[in-house]
Amino acid sequence: MVVPSPPRFEHHREALGIGEPTPRLSWKTVAPPGWRQAAYELRIARGEDVWHSGRVESPDSVLVPWPDRPLTARETATVWVRLWGRHDDEPGAWSEPGTVEAGLLSPDDWTAVPVGGGWPEDPESDTRRPARVRREFHATARPRSARLYVTAHGLYEVELNGRRVGDDTLSPGWTPYHQRLRYHTYDVTDLVTAGPNAIGAWLGDGWYRGRLGWNGGFRNLYGSDLSLIAQLELRYEDGTLQTVATDATWRAAVGPILHSGLYDGECHDARAETPGWSSPHHDDSSWSPVRVGSRDPRTLVAPQGPPVRCTEEVAPVAVLTTPSGALVLDFGQNLVGRLRITVAGTGARGSEITIRTAEVLQEGEIYTRPLRGARSTDRYVVRGDARETWEPRFTIHGFRYARIDGWPGDLEAAARRGDVVARVLHTDMARTGWFTSSNELVNRLHENVVWGMRGNFVSIPTDCPQRDERVGWTGDIQVFAPTASFLYDVSGMLAGWLRDVAAEQLPDGTVPWYVPVIPAHERWTPIRPGAVWGDVAVLTPWVLYERFGDAGLLRDQYGSARKWVDLVDRLAGDDHLWNEGFQLGDWLDPTAPPQDPAAARTDRYLVATAYFARSAQRLADIAEVLGERADAEHYGALAARVRDAFASTYVRPDGRMTSDSQTAYALAIVFGLIPDEDRRGAAGRRLVELVAEARNRVATGFAGTNIICDALTEVGAVDTAYDLLLEEECPSWLYAVRQGATTVWERWDSLLPDGTVNPGTMTSFNHYALGSVADWLHRVVAGMRATAPGYRSVLFRPRPRRGFTHAGARHETPYGLTSIEWRLVGDELRVTVVLPTGADGVVELPGQEPVAVLSGQHHFHVRYEAATLDEGR
Repeated sequence: MVVPSPPRFEHHREALGIGEPTPRLSWKTVAPPGWRQAAYELRIARGEDVWHSGRVESPDSVLVPWPDRPLTARETATVWVRLWGRHDDEPGAWSEPGTVEAGLLSPDDWTAVPVGGGWPEDPESDTRRPARVRREFHATARPRSARLYVTAHGLYEVELNGRRVGDDTLSPGWTPYHQRLRYHTYDVTDLVTAGPNAIGAWLGDGWYRGRLGWNGGFRNLYGSDLSLIAQLELRYEDGTLQTVATDATWRAAVGPILHSGLYDGECHDARAETPGWSSPHHDDSSWSPVRVGSRDPRTLVAPQGPPVRCTEEVAPVAVLTTPSGALVLDFGQNLVGRLRITVAGTGARGSEITIRTAEVLQEGEIYTRPLRGARSTDRYVVRGDARETWEPRFTIHGFRYARIDGWPGDLEAAARRGDVVARVLHTDMARTGWFTSSNELVNRLHENVVWGMRGNFVSIPTDCPQRDERVGWTGDIQVFAPTASFLYDVSGMLAGWLRDVAAEQLPDGTVPWYVPVIPAHERWTPIRPGAVWGDVAVLTPWVLYERFGDAGLLRDQYGSARKWVDLVDRLAGDDHLWNEGFQLGDWLDPTAPPQDPAAARTDRYLVATAYFARSAQRLADIAEVLGERADAEHYGALAARVRDAFASTYVRPDGRMTSDSQTAYALAIVFGLIPDEDRRGAAGRRLVELVAEARNRVATGFAGTNIICDALTEVGAVDTAYDLLLEEECPSWLYAVRQGATTVWERWDSLLPDGTVNPGTMTSFNHYALGSVADWLHRVVAGMRATAPGYRSVLFRPRPRRGFTHAGARHETPYGLTSIEWRLVGDELRVTVVLPTGADGVVELPGQEPVAVLSGQHHFHVRYEAATLDEGR
């Protein structure tokens, strides 16, 4: 009997307090090999009201439209599904239930207003002391249910009757606050008691009013207040509703946090702690009335993705004594998070423990120059109790090493006891993709890509987690999105961030370089159109559609995508060449000087026009999916004209490019910009020559790195692509691995061969963009590629080459687990593929005709001879 999984709602891992009144439904099925769904039935219960869809003839099981009336605010629905197979006369059993609950869907649902500390403070100070706020209330009985809807101007952590609410951190995250401020919903039923209760919240600067940006940055970019917006709703057995919302009755006081900043760290004086402050009957007579602010409730939105959480704890692998005599913890992994320390009765009251973090050592000491203006320092003033544990609340650092000053007692013994651990923080996306092979250096490279992604997906997709920057550069995620969407379920997080992109897009269609925009941008980084970065509005929604099968996301972003392409069309003019204006081009080409990363070998206007052609074609594809036929024809024709203009301007009659660079050829080949096979063949041969001339070293920046191996693969030069991958001299992917990297670097030579740090002021050791090669590892080395949206159809085509005797990949698709594993045993290639129910595939092996496969596990053994390999795609 085939029983599906409980239904999932939209892309939510947790369907509590969602913002979609008609959430689409998805389910997965584990069934006998070859079983195919023919129909489904849904049952939806809302209290005593039960609705049945009846039998619906459909093979679909991913993002199926909500069939019933829309959810109302706060409403809960329980959903079951059962299925018929193609040869089933009777349905299978009902699934286990999935439960969804709507959040506050209308501005009228909100009564809470912002409240915070009301005393004067210097708005430009780095050491503004954040407030806590609290209120006591009386519950007439134990509630049947209790929901807390909460957000803040700044960051918050809520406590209820002395207990922490939720396990998220850095909430509500970073959005364009004036337009979109996320709120979160918590089930706090078990925390409320009959009688006296108390609710309170810690507040922190975060992105809202904390320092943002480089060259000193700016403060108070969204406001100078720290305010909580919270609405606690208690529903009793008799149906009555009691609401406790932030208003003028709340009280405020400073707490033990002396100051806190995302860049600079947190200072906590444990002597100022007030036990029981968030419990009832606490004496708050010394607290002040709150300052009441205002907030347009129309700007409050439910999250589409998960919050930031601690996902792992890492113990130090060594305690180092530096040449200066300092004690430094080495965690063995460049990570993003913060330390939790426990002082076991050895610290004198008032003594201080200082933690300074860094990614690398130089001359045996922690090296902080790459942090630029970020102090990245936490300080704890000891209370003097028998045992005290502390972790900063409102800061985050990118680091491998932590210098500890003022530790009371034996730091090495404390590390062995677990009294000092690193807490890894990032948006809590589900892991969905894995790669393994016989090549340990490549495995480490892939692991570095994973760690780089984890460290830079912190509320938004950032560019680096350690220095005074950490902003959502649009070009970085544009090139990395294919890799990201394989490794993790980024569907909800990036869908929400793309809405922020649309919200920040200028009326003329300009997409900012980074989103959210730092409101002081006009003083230092003006918003102006730029290829590669602005193309995120078109290319990233398409990638998410390919990987998750979500045509609704294409619809949501369609207006934004059109505005971008229409803008570039106007800028390019009648000749369809985007050859004027500011461009970053092939950013961080390895030959670029340390202080001029845009000085690439490739003509920046060649890059811009190539991306214009790509985005115009993808927009035509999007229009076709959405049934916008007139637009599909218009943008398809525009793409053709841009391709012709590109070829006539940048491709010579002999197939050589006007920029004789790896990036130029890669763009022309992968984007289909060379109009005839003769010139395409010549371009492919020249690309191979360029790789050989560079002695297999990488010669591409952001615009070329994500496609260079694909370009070589497409022109039948898979061996050369492998040579490029496996090179170990700088610049190369494995150079960093050989240098001990545990994340992907921003620059190919962030660490120079002599062991010193690159002198450029823009040098990060945790940056995912150049790790975009991992997508090629998944699709070509392992040999697994989606050929229909959501991996509904999969091509299995492994390409064994030197350096590998086996490789494989696994991916949890919207339909279930898909995997491939290949192994060379003597002169035989052995391949195992797995497809989930609802998907099909084709297996293409060397010297064999393609074989169609359905769900289930399939084994293949074929004779392996390198000469029989079809090099083409």
